[in-house]
Amino acid sequence: MSLRGFSTISFWADDVGAAAAWYQDFLGFAPYFTRPGPDGALAYVEFRVGDYQHELGIIDSRFRPPAEQEAGPGGAIMYWHVDDLAATVERLLTLGATEHQPITPRGDSGFVTASVVDPFGNVLGIMSNPHYLDILAGRQS
Repeated sequence: MSLRGFSTISFWADDVGAAAAWYQDFLGFAPYFTRPGPDGALAYVEFRVGDYQHELGIIDSRFRPPAEQEAGPGGAIMYWHVDDLAATVERLLTLGATEHQPITPRGDSGFVTASVVDPFGNVLGIMSNPHYLDILAGRQS
């Protein structure tokens, strides 16, 4: 098997400290790992998130690869399962995120997605995902 599961997603921020504080406010807990850059300023933080402790890393934008220097959000969207999609979208917007894609049903089997752009220019995807809940229930039984 080549892809074994989501491991880490990396977001970029010009001010890692501000981004870490914003995500700490949203998530309700502090990053478990931090690292300063060569100048002593915070250059990387990492949060462990969710049932499987996936990693959300925030990296100083000065280390962004040259091909990703274009302004504006874009690229692939990684979606996090949430239990209450509407409430999570509302909370993110209240914290200063902006709508990227509204709440959108994907067929009639319970898959619903939305995405926002965080205050640092990263796209954060969230969704209601029945498959995720089925897999989680199977691991807990």
